[in-house]
Amino acid sequence: MRHAETVTFGGSGLDRAGEVRGNKAEIARLKADERARAVLFWRGKALIDPARPASLVRLPLDHPALEDASVGPILLGREDGAARFAYDLSGWMPDDLDPRSLGSFADPSEQRHPLLPQNYVFAEVRRVMTWLDPRDAELAATGKAILSWHEAHGYCARCGFETVMNDAGWQRNCPACRASHFPRTDPVVIMLITHGNSVLMGRSPGWPEGMYSLLAGFVEPGETLEAAVRREVFEESGIEVGEVNYLASQPWPFPASLMFGCAGVATSRKITIDPKEIEDALWVSKEEMMDIFAGQHSKILPARKGAIAHFLLENWIADTLD
Repeated sequence: MRHAETVTFGGSGLDRAGEVRGNKAEIARLKADERARAVLFWRGKALIDPARPASLVRLPLDHPALEDASVGPILLGREDGAARFAYDLSGWMPDDLDPRSLGSFADPSEQRHPLLPQNYVFAEVRRVMTWLDPRDAELAATGKAILSWHEAHGYCARCGFETVMNDAGWQRNCPACRASHFPRTDPVVIMLITHGNSVLMGRSPGWPEGMYSLLAGFVEPGETLEAAVRREVFEESGIEVGEVNYLASQPWPFPASLMFGCAGVATSRKITIDPKEIEDALWVSKEEMMDIFAGQHSKILPARKGAIAHFLLENWIADTLD
C-alpha cells in the first residue's frame, strides 16, 4: 500500500461486499448471522465509545435501540465475513437536546441514547475522526456519507415521485418513472501549490480565528483534475500554475466529497484574492510551516489533524510526498 493511502478514512481494506448488494437472499442471510453488527448514526453523528483508544460501536441487530431507526439497514461491508449495517436514528429526540449546539464547525456536543450504556455517545465525525483506527474511520465515513445521500434524495430527480431504497441501501428506485438513482460523490481538488520553498495557504470567511488551509474547489463537468487545479487557484488567488501532479485522495463525508490532493508549481507569486471566494491568502515558507505545526506561529494555527490538508503539508515538510 502506498504511503498516500494512509490518509484518514482510507487504507483499511474494508470488504465492501458490493457483489451481494442486489441479492436479497444473501442480504437476508447476512442479517440472520449472529455475528452481524449495526453501526448507528444520529443526524450524521456516529455512535462511539470515546474511551482511549476510542472505537466505533457495533451492536447486535436485535438490540432494542434499533427500534428508533428511521433508515436502515444499509450494508457497509463485511469484517471477517460478517456484515456491518448502518442504521439512522435521527428520528429519536434526546430529552436534553440543545439545538444551538448542532451544526457548528466541529460540534462538541454529544448525545446519549437511553437504551445504551452511558459511555456510548453520538459524536461529530469531523471532531473524532483521528480518535478512530482506519477500519472504524472508514465505516464511519461510509455510513455518514450514504445516509446523507438518502436524506437528500428521497424524491426522484426526473419526475418528483417518492423513491424507495434498494440494493441494500446503495440505490433508490422510482416506482413512477422507473428511474434508478445511485449515491453521488462530488470530486474536489485540494492543492499543495508551491513556489520555491513556500506553499500557498488561504482561509475562507467564517473559519475559526487563525485557521488557514490549502486552497480547494469542486471539479466542474468536462474538466480534468489538472485543469480544475489551475482554474481554482487562479480564481481564488490570482496565482498561475504550471505543472500539476496527483498525490493522494481522501473520502470526505461532509457531506459527500472525494478530495483529490494535487501538487502544483506556481509560475507567478503575486496574490490577488477574490473576496467572493476566500478571505485571505499568503505564502508560507517551509520553516514557517514547521513553526505552525509546532504551535509556535503568531498568526496561523496548524491544519486540522485528519484532513488531507494536514496530511499533505506534514509530508511536504518531511519531504515524504509520493
